[in-house]
Amino acid sequence: MNELSSVDWSRAQFALTAIYHFLFVPLTLGLSFIIAIMETLYVKTGDVRWKKITQFWMSLFAINFAIGVATGLIMEFEFGTNWANYSWFVGDIFGAPLAIEGLLAFFMESTFFAVMFFGWNKVTPKFHLLSTWLVAIGSNLSAFWILVANGWMQYPIGMYFNPSTARNEMSNFFDVILSPVAISKFLHTVSSGYVIGALFVIGISSWFLLKQKEVLLAKRSIVVGATFGLLTSLFLTLSGDESAYQVAQHQPVKLAAMEGLYKGESRAGIIAFGILNPNKQLGDKEPELLGDIELPYMLSLLGHRDVDAFVPGLEDLVYGNPAHNITPASERIANGKIALQALSDFREAKKMGDAGKMKENEAILQTYMKDFGYGYFEKPEQIVPPIALSFYSFHIMVSLGMWFIALFALTLFFTLKRDIVRYPLLLNSALWSIPLGYIAAEAGWIVAEVGRQPWAIQDLMPTHIAATHLGGGNIALSFTLFAILFTVLLIAEIKIMLRQIAKGFEGGH
Repeated sequence: MNELSSVDWSRAQFALTAIYHFLFVPLTLGLSFIIAIMETLYVKTGDVRWKKITQFWMSLFAINFAIGVATGLIMEFEFGTNWANYSWFVGDIFGAPLAIEGLLAFFMESTFFAVMFFGWNKVTPKFHLLSTWLVAIGSNLSAFWILVANGWMQYPIGMYFNPSTARNEMSNFFDVILSPVAISKFLHTVSSGYVIGALFVIGISSWFLLKQKEVLLAKRSIVVGATFGLLTSLFLTLSGDESAYQVAQHQPVKLAAMEGLYKGESRAGIIAFGILNPNKQLGDKEPELLGDIELPYMLSLLGHRDVDAFVPGLEDLVYGNPAHNITPASERIANGKIALQALSDFREAKKMGDAGKMKENEAILQTYMKDFGYGYFEKPEQIVPPIALSFYSFHIMVSLGMWFIALFALTLFFTLKRDIVRYPLLLNSALWSIPLGYIAAEAGWIVAEVGRQPWAIQDLMPTHIAATHLGGGNIALSFTLFAILFTVLLIAEIKIMLRQIAKGFEGGH
């Protein structure tokens, strides 16, 4: 197999691991806080029924938590095996938040998880409640440090490139962890997890009501889940707005792909619904969309907080637009090649002990460093991500997000103001919305990761350079083994959860 096949297999394997891992993570993030709220109600009221409710959802949380840890560990090892060039290039920065996550947040949640799950009759109710909250906080702190690392890949900041080692070194820790991209990514990702946790609670509770089982406890669960879900789904909309703004500021090619925008526009509208033209190519006369429903001015407002703002399209970003000071990709490719040559000349001068040449080439390198990664491309069109996958994933995510707000509002209203048991259509909608939550979350990650292609690190390192040079056959074998393993783990989790759910609230602990 050729090198491209090796890169593709590495990408496929990492995508497989990330997608499976993120089937478990969001439920941990959301359900942990819902459980903490339920246990708080138990401690405050002394009502033993709240204890039964808490223990039931805690048993499902434990099953999901254990399997999520296993897939997460595998993903971290893949950075060293499949992405060694990437790890060398950014290890001093990327490794720091991951190390903090392991040493601080993961140990915190793991330690108090033991108290939370096994300590009901061994510690005081208040200490047990504290442990439950610390598990929830620890889980979310883990997500924070991981998303700081991911955010840096999308918007590299707070570092200096050392030409002597060809590595990026952290120059400002707080620039890295307080990056606007990292913060918005964290808030949007964890709030999506909260929504999934809430969908899980109201969906499973709806199943009990459809079966006329555990009616009171299921209704109480729905009230907590739907309230939590409504609040967090509204926040998810706000954090999504901020995420889109950051994408517009720092990854305009991704934004253009998300909206299928080829030619830039002032007062650009956002596509509420659309079908891409599969025959459309950069620079041709074909229409971008076969049909669409557009919300006027909204893309300009979303991306630049100004309804009159110009939003660049793919053709502007690839071929340039002097009227809006957009540099063509061909010029950035030329600058990148100058930077790469300067790095090569610096290292040669270092071997020769020529300090003057080293200083001269380091100055050239730093001048063109912002376009460093472009030097690995030959054609401007290579900077464009897969458009159809980015476009449809984005619109599926947004559409489902709107449905979840309506679902939580309806479920809460009919539980509090009506007898929700009399509305089986709503209960079935809640039940079958559980997988929709996962589809929306995975679609969001596809937008984030596919939309930034061809970059492993935005503007600095393309994906094909980041990969380890391994034989495609070796990676294909490990890909197959991981696919089988993860599928078995997923089936096992679903079976164990269904068995636990069938036991009802009395079998929760």
